[in-house]
Amino acid sequence: MATPKSRPRDGYPGRALALILVVTVGLVALMFGTGNTKPRLGIDLAGGTSITLTAKSKDPKAINKSSMDIAVGIIERRVNGMGVSEAEVQTQGSDTIIVNIPKGGDKQNAADQVGTTAKLFFRPVLAVAPSGFTPPAPSGSPSAAPSGTPSTAPSGSPSAGASASAGASSSASHAPTAGGSPSATKQGRSVGEALAADASPSAAATGVSATPSAGATGSAPAAPSAPATPPSAADLSAAMTQGTVPPELQKAFADLDCTKPDVRSAQTGADDKAMVACSQKPGQGGYYEKLALGPVAVKGSDVSKAQPGLDTQTGGGWQVQLQFNGAGTDAFTKVTTMLASQTSPSNQFAIVLDNQVVSHPQVTNVIPGGSAVITGQFTQPEAQDLSNVLSYGALPLEFQKGDVTTVSPALGSDQLKAGLIAGLIGMVLVVLYSVIYYRGLGLVSIAGLLVSAALTYSIMSLLGGGIGFALNLPAVCGAIVAIGITADSFIVYFERIRDEVREGAPLRPAVQRAWPRARRTILVSDFVSFLCAAVLYVVSVGKVQGFAFTLGLTTALDVVVIFLFTKPMITLLARRKFFSDGHPWSGLDPKRLGARPPLRSTRRRNSSSAAVKEA
Repeated sequence: MATPKSRPRDGYPGRALALILVVTVGLVALMFGTGNTKPRLGIDLAGGTSITLTAKSKDPKAINKSSMDIAVGIIERRVNGMGVSEAEVQTQGSDTIIVNIPKGGDKQNAADQVGTTAKLFFRPVLAVAPSGFTPPAPSGSPSAAPSGTPSTAPSGSPSAGASASAGASSSASHAPTAGGSPSATKQGRSVGEALAADASPSAAATGVSATPSAGATGSAPAAPSAPATPPSAADLSAAMTQGTVPPELQKAFADLDCTKPDVRSAQTGADDKAMVACSQKPGQGGYYEKLALGPVAVKGSDVSKAQPGLDTQTGGGWQVQLQFNGAGTDAFTKVTTMLASQTSPSNQFAIVLDNQVVSHPQVTNVIPGGSAVITGQFTQPEAQDLSNVLSYGALPLEFQKGDVTTVSPALGSDQLKAGLIAGLIGMVLVVLYSVIYYRGLGLVSIAGLLVSAALTYSIMSLLGGGIGFALNLPAVCGAIVAIGITADSFIVYFERIRDEVREGAPLRPAVQRAWPRARRTILVSDFVSFLCAAVLYVVSVGKVQGFAFTLGLTTALDVVVIFLFTKPMITLLARRKFFSDGHPWSGLDPKRLGARPPLRSTRRRNSSSAAVKEA
């Protein structure tokens, strides 16, 4: 029976090399597959877009330095959420904020976000109706001429056609239903169902001719019936109104036309009073809805967390998941308890963002736990943007968006070229030092630097498209410093191996014994560098965060390279005769390193000499 092969003392270095090769090739392939083949440059290197925002308020005293500083902080977190997209937000004068966005960013999306007040409220729904809905024009064809054949028996009852005409005239002032009976309200039915039923007039409204009665002999031909007058959009809206509009809002509700964008955004109301509002988007039927809403039940300031999510259970698409704080949880539980016992639409909860209704879902059960979901036929970017503005809070002031202009780079291509040249010079010096001093081992350090460079470049390019990471000049400096950090890790390991060889150990045992000591030193050194980068990233602002982010990223990659590339590569090379025999060009020549004779050979030689003397 064959004995199983034992695990080699130096492990399986090929597996680690295969892993880092797969990771590197995968990142490069992803970079080309997503089209993010170049890192985004910061505004100091590539220029960008400048957006001017002017504060406005009914109370002039509200526009002060404190409010402006709060607004600057919120806007900066919105457009520069992770601190690495290199957007600049600063005040100019007493009522103006300037936002600079680097080239390559979504300037339209950013412009929409920076000016959004993001005031979120939860209000109970009192009434809802479609706005701007117009029915199809009824048929105006005249009735057919009556038959001239006299009847044989008189009859005093009108014909069926006459009865239908009478029904049409009696219901002309109402919205006709599919069955021909008028319906002023549609309680228990959705607005979409009401429109589906009311979109086509009844058979009585199609101008059906009135045939003469059976006993009408020799009567004159009947005059053509006049086409039915279609109800106006206001009449239809009133007929389709669900719920009860408060008396103080009836005129405003009747006059509200949500088809006009300026009207949709102009609706305002005090927190403790009812108001009218429009839906933010048209519904499935292509029409907007107008709503009468009660006083604010839960404020958006009670939202502690907002994040986008995909509704995988019902297939409802993207939504925004909310988590309330303690006060918001209590208020939300209280109001859902009240709404759950109501009938539609009084059991609906309107989610109002900047005075427009995002959605108004029905509440069928009490919702404890302080969680809620905003649905509104969102796309993924829209859900992400809404989560972004809700997470960072509402602006204390309203802002009017002014000029959106293109700005030139503050430093330009010359400074970028100088930074790249400096990095190239540093790389060349490290390569020359490695080859001259370490010879064959120097090739390992060069290969490690190339792997580290490929990983750094691909990750920076992907982060540019993923989180908006922008490479500014301080970030370039951080990447240059990383060359020294990576080279330092190689030197620590190489010198530990040389120390073992100087002690007389063969190369393969020397590689294995040197690794635990070198590993400890490398990890401590990289931990200190990463800790400094993390602290600098947290306490700094602006461009310095780009330097700290790059330094932390490259330090983490140094650990990956030294563990998955350098150590396995040295282990494989130690099995080769060129290195194991200490070739002069290997960098591990025992004679050049001043190696001592093996300790065991010395003991044997001393013991044999003593035996000769005794003999």
